[in-house]
Amino acid sequence: MSVLIIGSGGREHAIGLKLKEQNPEVPLYFAPGNAGTAELGTNLAISDSNISELLDFASSNKIHLTIVGPEAPLVLGIVDEFEKEGLRVVGPSKAAAQLEGSKEWAKNLMKKYKIPTAAFEVFTDYDSAKHYLTQRNVYPIVIKADGLAAGKGVTVAFSEEEALAALKTCFLDKAFNEAGLKVVIEDFLEGQEASIFAFTDGHCILPMSPAQDHKAVFDGDKGPNTGGMGAYSPAPLVTEAIQEQVLQTVFKPLLNAFKQEGLAYKGIVYAGLMINKAGDASIVEFNGRFGDPETQIVLPRLSTNLLALFNAVADETLSDFTLEWTNESSVCVVLASSGYPGAYEKGKEITGIEDVKKANPKSHVVHAGTKLENGKVLSNGGRVLAVVASADNLKDAIDSVYSSVEKVQFENKTFRTDIAQKGLI
Repeated sequence: MSVLIIGSGGREHAIGLKLKEQNPEVPLYFAPGNAGTAELGTNLAISDSNISELLDFASSNKIHLTIVGPEAPLVLGIVDEFEKEGLRVVGPSKAAAQLEGSKEWAKNLMKKYKIPTAAFEVFTDYDSAKHYLTQRNVYPIVIKADGLAAGKGVTVAFSEEEALAALKTCFLDKAFNEAGLKVVIEDFLEGQEASIFAFTDGHCILPMSPAQDHKAVFDGDKGPNTGGMGAYSPAPLVTEAIQEQVLQTVFKPLLNAFKQEGLAYKGIVYAGLMINKAGDASIVEFNGRFGDPETQIVLPRLSTNLLALFNAVADETLSDFTLEWTNESSVCVVLASSGYPGAYEKGKEITGIEDVKKANPKSHVVHAGTKLENGKVLSNGGRVLAVVASADNLKDAIDSVYSSVEKVQFENKTFRTDIAQKGLI
């Protein structure tokens, strides 16, 4: 048995770490991988969006199971192409991947199947969107690029000036290319955000333990949104009652929608939630894969064998499983390159990674934007690493992770200092 993991970020390294921990004998391949995945298996010089080369490799090397990490290859239809060749793969079909690939498509699906979400309108040009904002004149309001924008296509506008700037970025500046040529404008939802992943084989859906991400780049949830600056799990905000509510009002109706619409979905569903003061949950967005950096702190708490779960998803036997979790809390802090999510420098040497595990066996480093060059680990992205720590309670996990953060160094390292603090309130 061998496993191919497609992607190069922290999510893919975190998946690989869990698979190797639980199934050390299974060969792992990563396409293209990073400096961390190179320690777990074999990195391949194949882009995660080069479907033909990925297909050739999986076929010629008799890969037993392929796990698709990022959203782009899913939206491009990698699952359909693999399955045409009889290859086992975890991920939604191209049609089902519109759940993440098109905000408009996803919102219409939620509306049709009565999944709670914010009211919305869709626009394809700057002038009509501007007219709507002017007439509506209610702030804050949310502006979303319709397509994939690497987590940077959403603006919560607190004034007309901010809203029009977001429209200009999409329609006039074309900052997100085709992804921003259609815009969804949503009502603002009050509350706190949280995330719940779920495994599904198209017949059964198993929600995972909840997590809370920190998307804004600066402390206090200030500044522009990023791909995520840190996370923790479990999230006290998401009580057992809320988890049951989400199962009944979100996950089960979504599974029914897949069936009614004839959509092949065998993979991970990411439910991005907004939970208000009354404890009511609404969908902010769906993703068709594991989130990053939540994967880094959800998977370490999973006791059930991850490879067995992936196989069950691919084989449509997920109903045979229940998910078991440790009672520990896990926290991760993302170490980013200064300037992210804007312009940043690459190629900075990273030191101290090996010191993290030595100092605390319940801490480790997940690689994201890294590469190996002449035997050195160098920064190669905006989000460079995630430092992860687990402990019996959230406060101890927070203290532990920040102690570990200080051991890892590279030029212009930046990070938030308040990750998971909201979980202590």
